[in-house]
Amino acid sequence: MSSPLEPEIYFEDLPPGQVFELGTLVVDEAEMVAFAERFDPQWYHVDRTRAEASTWGRLIASGFFTVSALMRMYVDAVLVRAAADTSPGMENLRWFAPVYAGDELSASLTVTDAQPSTRSGELGTVFLQWQMHRGPQLVLQMNGRGWFVRRNPLATPTPPPAPPPLPPLGPPTAEHTG
Repeated sequence: MSSPLEPEIYFEDLPPGQVFELGTLVVDEAEMVAFAERFDPQWYHVDRTRAEASTWGRLIASGFFTVSALMRMYVDAVLVRAAADTSPGMENLRWFAPVYAGDELSASLTVTDAQPSTRSGELGTVFLQWQMHRGPQLVLQMNGRGWFVRRNPLATPTPPPAPPPLPPLGPPTAEHTG
């Protein structure tokens, strides 16, 4: 997917509490296995006979395949329209349930905080939480940061603020759902 000539989403468009629905995807078995064969060839990802005889009951997707699928959904739904820079990293990543071929997964992104960047007055740092579900079941959650271009750049970066507390990993609680 190509980027638009003019971005639609800037740092100022990403206030805490903003939620983006990233869409859905159905896990393709051939893609799932090909990824595992190349990058994560553990038996429960590539050995059908052994996986079927295990507690998993069949092949399960590599967690890194699942994260990669989530990243693709994020790019297609948000980053392709954003004045985004790079990411300074992830703080947490957790898998809560196995993913199988044929699963329909949905994903969302929540902005948990936004602050001026200490790297550049032209950027803002956005704190993000991604979640992926199979129906109501949470299968993956990660927290991280992204740098986004500011519409109105600051002349000089501000001193580094203390990072906000990370949202808990796990199913949303009443206090996190709104």
